[in-house]
Amino acid sequence: MKLLILGGTEFVGRAVSEEALARGWDVTVFHRGTHAPPPGVTALHGDRLGDLAALAGAVRDGARWDVVLDTWSGAPAAVRAAAELLAGHAERYVYVSSRSVYADPVPPHQGEDGALVEPGDEGYAHLKRGGELAAVEVFGEDRSLLVRAGLILGPGENIGRLPWWLNRIARGGPVLAPGPRDLPLQYVDARDMAVWMLDAAERGLSGPYLLVSPEGHTTMGELLAACVRATGASGVELRWAEPALILAHGVEPWLHLPVWVPPGEGHDAIHRADVSKAVAAGLRCRPVAQTVADTWAWLGTLGGVAPQRPDRPVVGLDPDVEAKVLAALGG
Repeated sequence: MKLLILGGTEFVGRAVSEEALARGWDVTVFHRGTHAPPPGVTALHGDRLGDLAALAGAVRDGARWDVVLDTWSGAPAAVRAAAELLAGHAERYVYVSSRSVYADPVPPHQGEDGALVEPGDEGYAHLKRGGELAAVEVFGEDRSLLVRAGLILGPGENIGRLPWWLNRIARGGPVLAPGPRDLPLQYVDARDMAVWMLDAAERGLSGPYLLVSPEGHTTMGELLAACVRATGASGVELRWAEPALILAHGVEPWLHLPVWVPPGEGHDAIHRADVSKAVAAGLRCRPVAQTVADTWAWLGTLGGVAPQRPDRPVVGLDPDVEAKVLAALGG
């Protein structure tokens, strides 16, 4: 199989590159050159926002690919421009979209057929929906695969969610643990996502698929316990707090306490999706303990400092705010 990745050097794109190389696929990445691609790929340098010359040159030279994989989260026009350039030179377009494309409120256990936001050039959800439509309009429904991922974790994460929890727990002492402890979580390890997407592309799947772990895969308690075990930190005490107390101190879910969203509509939208379609199509998710341990090992190779996407906010809770919530817990 011949694969073209638009990106391919960070997090999800890199996981796909490495998985494809491990399968013996012929991999080309089109990227800005900011980060080194995995050894063994063919690299084309350019910019999605106006400099497709290297990609156009490869097309003029007769390059063809079985699969194009696109992780773009900016203006839909960039998806359309790349798709139009490649439509006659690739068999299938895989667009990494997001569960954010569903219109609020998102009911629990919703599958792929929920109401969608309108496409647009502002706001993450609208950009992703616009990207979906651009891919489908150019490649057609039968040749485009829309991967509506949810929370993505694992080695290489450049958003900072799981790295923040690991580093916080590694510091030891009392740690604010947002409850309830049995709050269910859904996420997908970037490596499991890569395996599923390449399998799906090879099988010729098309249309939308929600891609996160099945409901019940793990809980907030299991995630933080796995962080404690992985870091081996001494003197760690997880202090569980009810959502009302946390919110009363101005703590913003998802941003200040990454991954966590209290029970309610927001939690349903992020952590209670029906992913039976993807599971039936082969999705398999490794245990949370493995994702956590591997992410900690990867952080160790970077001195504990994870990369940070410049277009995303820095996540994590201010230590002074954490101390105030812990004090309010008493005991």
